[in-house]
Amino acid sequence: QVQLVESGGGLVQAGGSLRLSCVASGRTFSLYTMGWFRQASGKEREFVGGISRSGGYIYYADSVKGRFTISRDNAKNTVYLQMNSLKPEDTAVYYCAADRTVTTPNRLSEYDYWGQGTQVTVSS
Repeated sequence: QVQLVESGGGLVQAGGSLRLSCVASGRTFSLYTMGWFRQASGKEREFVGGISRSGGYIYYADSVKGRFTISRDNAKNTVYLQMNSLKPEDTAVYYCAADRTVTTPNRLSEYDYWGQGTQVTVSS
């Protein structure tokens, strides 16, 4: 079992930056593939990016590639989402997710553990 808590959301102007953090409970964080997803109001939850257990493999949705960066610090049980050049269409609740047996990182059903989410609002 792992519990996830996101933080770092807020209101930012277009072109600005935010860094989201997701802290996991437990001592086995390094065994989990981590993912970031987002859900805009009235839309389905979508993949943003994912990072393998060691951080050696990182995946991004095309919509955020080149603007967002995922990293993790296994010593701190934390995964980060650095978001630069934010656009109004990035406005959503952002969720981190975890699972030990992810084979398709962009698939929601691969992840058993989810945080409560943090709101990101980008004004134009």
